[in-house]
Amino acid sequence: MFDITLVAALAFGYLLGSIPFGLLLTRAAGLGDIRAIGSGNIGATNVLRTGNKKLAAATLLLDGLKGTAAVLIAQRWGMDFGLVAGLGAFLGHVFPVWLRFQGGKGVATFIGILLAVYWPAFLAFALIWVVMAYAFRFSSLAALSASLSMPALFFATGQRGLALSAVVAMVFLLFAKHHQNIAKLIAGTESRIGEKSAPPPP
Repeated sequence: MFDITLVAALAFGYLLGSIPFGLLLTRAAGLGDIRAIGSGNIGATNVLRTGNKKLAAATLLLDGLKGTAAVLIAQRWGMDFGLVAGLGAFLGHVFPVWLRFQGGKGVATFIGILLAVYWPAFLAFALIWVVMAYAFRFSSLAALSASLSMPALFFATGQRGLALSAVVAMVFLLFAKHHQNIAKLIAGTESRIGEKSAPPPP
């Protein structure tokens, strides 16, 4: 049955998630348009390629908090509302209307959503990410490995129904947004964590 309140929760989450903190912070710091360097992405990994670790950390935190805030605010009216708002925040970050639907890859926002929805999943994600990042020095590989484990973790711990469906949908989109990274990992040309990148060719 169509539920206008769930649509409102999705829209609320989308608007919150669509705030492009990476772009706003780098512009405020006088670093220009973050989309003109590296991968052209607005997320924390690309902000790190400017060499400004503080801005990258701030971007990671704020992009994560978008997801956390969307879930926590909306779930005051019920867990389903929180889940839908979280999915909306993820979609807003990945496909922001203000940037012609060219947003980030969703990792930080996904982590923030996990923290609000099911904190053990957040801890598991963080642990897998750290281990993979330390071992291989590829942020994309670490994020993809951690993300891929989330649907199985939700299913095994009884977090099913709408929660599992939302996680599966976000992981699918996360992999889709990382298709270029996956190709570079296979080709051996993916940038390692902390490397600065030159502007992409015109």
